[in-house]
Amino acid sequence: MSFTFRVANWREPVFRSPRSGADFVRGHKSEAGSNKLEIVNQACPVIHESPALRDPAYPRRIIERDNNPSIRFWNTPSIHCSILPFLIFSLVLVVSTASAQLLPVLGSQRVGITAADFLKIGVGGRANAMAESFAAVDNDAYALFYNPAGITQFDGTEVAISHSTWFVGLQHDFIGGVYHLDAQNSFGLSVISLQSEDMPVTTEFQPYGTGAYFKYGDLALAATYARKMTDKFSFGVSVKFIDETLAQLSMRGVLIDLGTYYWTGLGTTRFAVSVSNFGGQLTPSGSVSLVDGTTVSSFQSFSPPTIFRIGFAFEPYQDKSNKFTTSVQLNHPADNAENLALGAEYSYHSTFYLRGGYKINVIEQSYSLGAGVRVDARFALVYFDYAFTPYQRLGDVHRFSLNLRF
Repeated sequence: MSFTFRVANWREPVFRSPRSGADFVRGHKSEAGSNKLEIVNQACPVIHESPALRDPAYPRRIIERDNNPSIRFWNTPSIHCSILPFLIFSLVLVVSTASAQLLPVLGSQRVGITAADFLKIGVGGRANAMAESFAAVDNDAYALFYNPAGITQFDGTEVAISHSTWFVGLQHDFIGGVYHLDAQNSFGLSVISLQSEDMPVTTEFQPYGTGAYFKYGDLALAATYARKMTDKFSFGVSVKFIDETLAQLSMRGVLIDLGTYYWTGLGTTRFAVSVSNFGGQLTPSGSVSLVDGTTVSSFQSFSPPTIFRIGFAFEPYQDKSNKFTTSVQLNHPADNAENLALGAEYSYHSTFYLRGGYKINVIEQSYSLGAGVRVDARFALVYFDYAFTPYQRLGDVHRFSLNLRF
């Protein structure tokens, strides 16, 4: 490889390496009459200065090569060279590399290694409006999903229902209930469902359908127990059974959620740690008949979508009428890069709510917004919540949830 550039008033036809003596620069006249300089041996590490260029009548020019693809010039405003695009590319490459080292994306190579990914879809309008920065905020029945220890953080029996239309028309639903056995012990049950409509079976030879139909469906059933160990520390555990079905194939398993919740005693500050969807490998069962008549009944095993959350929350301001809650949460999923979630909630007279959140280092997602209202009905406190979550290319997701607290 060689690079050619023009140097005004060039006098020396040949340079030699001061180390090896090999010719590494050749000078000759161009067709336009200006002198042209060509590097013909880039592998030779040299730092060379032409004796002629020491003449005060000429601008000082130094060419440096030290096993590096870049070539640097000092005081060379008269140089017009075809190597300029290469130098610009090198600069961009160096800046990009430095940026990647300062802000690394760790774990993105793990994408696509888990099964039962419906367990990663958030539930509840309140939590999703706060970018799911909710592990340390949990004080309603949606703690069954985010942090089982959180079901000890409110009084009364509560039922929660959440619905959203997921991508490509999938219907995602959650229903959960919490019952307090006594002042220290709480118990809960929850169900998560993700279902598709009937879809036509197609083959290479019948691309418009064979006349048969199939469905995709996910289901998770969970039982949760939590206990207040002290007035500040709570612990919770959930055991869930999952079933993922696609046509004739199904995948079943048992997973565990663990969570802790701790009030620090400094104002309203608290932090929480939870691990969700922890368990063994998941393997599809069943058989599939291919077009050529071959039957496949052996399949690869996959890990569950385990996620580790650590969150912190507090109220920077509150009085009799107003309350402002903020939270920050670090998420470590088993199948993606670590990410950070920020959430905030403002309540007026514990009746009207405005919420917002932001996710950092999450592909497709960034901000989320939401609102809620509480109605004091005769039979229960009723909470209506809504969350809006835009995705860059996949579209927008709207979540609606209803809580009844008796």
